Order: sequence, then structure tokens, then C-alpha cells
Amino acid sequence: MALHFELVSPVKLLFSGDVESVVIPGSEGEMTILAQHAPILTSLRAGVVVVSSAKSSERIFVRGGFAEVNPKGLTVLAERAIPVAEMTDEDRAALAA
Repeated sequence: MALHFELVSPVKLLFSGDVESVVIPGSEGEMTILAQHAPILTSLRAGVVVVSSAKSSERIFVRGGFAEVNPKGLTVLAERAIPVAEMTDEDRAALAA
């Protein structure tokens, strides 16, 4: 069974699709979200979202925002979100803090 995942920033929709799992940097620690996860709402700290599917894995840096798991899937609303390969020095400093 697949998990529907969407990652949205103020600038654009960065990801939308069905995946196997997503690791998010919750304010209380990293969480792995799978299909049929219990509903939850959490704030995010600066970190990397790891999106895993059967064929690939994608890493996206996020800073600030919220994540919500509901029966429809997982939605991440991030204040800033960019692929790890495009991170700036400022983003790397936020991740190290």
C-alpha cells in the first residue's frame, strides 16, 4: 500500500505522489511516516525530508513549517524547501544548528 505525499512551499509544489515512506524532521525528532500512519500534526525543525519509493530516494531540505498525517496521506507545508543539491550556505548553517 502506498502513502500519498505532498510537499508544498510558498514558492511551489515540490513533490506530489505516492511513495513507500517519508522521513520528516519533526520538532521532537525524526519520524518515519508509512501508509496508514496514525493521524498527527507536528511542527518542523530545519532538516532533510527523505522520500523513498520502490525506484528511488529523494532528499529535500526544509526549514520551518508543519506536517500533517491524515487518512488521505502526509502533507508537509514548509516555510522553505529546496532539493539538498541546491542548498545555500545559510541553509547548511541552519541544518548544523
